[in-house]
Amino acid sequence: MGLTREQVVSTALRLLGEVGLDALTMRRLGQELNVQAATLYWHVKNKQELLDAMAEAMLEGCVARAPEGATWRERAAEMAGRLREALLAHRDGARVFAGTYVTQENTLRFSDMLLGALGDAGLSPRAAAWGAWTLVYYTIGFTLEEQAMTPAGGAGGGKADPAHLREAMARGAYPHLAAAFPHMADADLDARFRYGARLILEGLAAAPGDAPPSPAPPRPAPEAPPRPRAGRRPLRRSR
Repeated sequence: MGLTREQVVSTALRLLGEVGLDALTMRRLGQELNVQAATLYWHVKNKQELLDAMAEAMLEGCVARAPEGATWRERAAEMAGRLREALLAHRDGARVFAGTYVTQENTLRFSDMLLGALGDAGLSPRAAAWGAWTLVYYTIGFTLEEQAMTPAGGAGGGKADPAHLREAMARGAYPHLAAAFPHMADADLDARFRYGARLILEGLAAAPGDAPPSPAPPRPAPEAPPRPRAGRRPLRRSR
């Protein structure tokens, strides 16, 4: 039995967990599958198509129906939470997902469910679309930072030096930062994520039903009339 696209994607996700996104190359994947490059490229044309397929696979567990009787806010918050969990389930999951625009079943169904929840809030299709992008962008960005906190979960981000921070705040030069610092360092990331998602949804609920129109493109400056071409005046015959 020959290699399938599903095997390529599942192996890529497993390899992602072992080596991370930066080391996940098409050559490395081909070696893992024990196939030649031509065989691998028959299933995915390039790495971007591979990332698209991986992102689509990550959403497989995100498209279950919401509980009966859930409000639109509960459904939208649930969708954002599912997306975050799906990205956290894979090393560098947020980095893989960011920048992919997939038109396959899981992605389309997830988008339709989220837009349906926002539409039930009374938002116009335009406002629902912009609201959905806002919630998804927030989720990706939050998870990207969350995974970057741990070397195994992201690109190897480091932690701030607590001694240096305490010394800087003790000088009194950053009073607002000093007051907020205990809460900024709160390790309850689940609560922080839910808080941000709730702010977005409350803002959508309080906003007008339609998103503001896009500004009209500037009108081009009128062209100046063509200047008459300079030429020699005809000679007049003397009488």
